[in-house]
Amino acid sequence: MYPAEIVNPMKAELVDAGFTELLDSAAVDAALAEEGTSVVVLNSVCGCAAGSMRPGVKASLENAKLPSKLLTAFAGFDVEAVERVRKHTLPYPPSSPAVALFKDGKLVHMVERHHIEGRTADMLAEHLKAAYDEFC
Repeated sequence: MYPAEIVNPMKAELVDAGFTELLDSAAVDAALAEEGTSVVVLNSVCGCAAGSMRPGVKASLENAKLPSKLLTAFAGFDVEAVERVRKHTLPYPPSSPAVALFKDGKLVHMVERHHIEGRTADMLAEHLKAAYDEFC
């Protein structure tokens, strides 16, 4: 598990942008059981999370249509919550960072690490905006 002093500033980037932290499996299940759309960001310490994922996710919020819930859990830190999110994202393999979009508790769109690596924050933001426009 990563030390809190390393993880907390990275968590704060999304929390400060309006995301709710999912800290355990019960929180994940409760959030995804609600009607509406939810984006779940599996945050990470890796460079692609810092350079593309977090900035891209934040930029995606500048869109007319948005998910009703903005949620996040941190891989390697919020272990129980991340494991539960990954159960909800099957059949996709574990991936972090990752962004999952749910509608009424069902996975409708998945952005895996290999979709984030090597892409700019703007590319990811535009990708997510298109998903929001389709599903939200």
